[in-house]
Amino acid sequence: MVSNVKLQNLDLIDLLSDRHNLMRNKLEKTWNDHSNIYISNSEWYIIAHIYKKQPTISNLTKNAEISRQAIHKHVKNLAEKGLVEIKNVEYNKKEKYIQLTILGEKCYEKYIVLKTRLENTVAKKIGTEQVNVLKNLLEVDWGIE
Repeated sequence: MVSNVKLQNLDLIDLLSDRHNLMRNKLEKTWNDHSNIYISNSEWYIIAHIYKKQPTISNLTKNAEISRQAIHKHVKNLAEKGLVEIKNVEYNKKEKYIQLTILGEKCYEKYIVLKTRLENTVAKKIGTEQVNVLKNLLEVDWGIE
């Protein structure tokens, strides 16, 4: 297997980070090249946490690895783009929940197709079995939480 020279001397953490960034940036560019709605990687991350759910903003803040301020900023941007709706929680005037609009769901479902295509591209390069091994390794409890 030929190795990418840029990645040769990196440790596990930096290798994971570089590959993650490479894939996220590829997805973001592919989406933004084919859509008139610009969506950043952070916004996709939030959309993924909202898809088919209606989390409160506080739950989203607890479960996403993004600061509360950034969550509020991205949710506001997504609402301005017509991708999410922010609604009041019944019986709690302070709390709000977020849900995808029909447009938001359609965009995310198209994004899932792009993610699947990218995964298939990787599988063609390194092999389906290797992709499955990698997924299994990433799903195992590493004992670091």
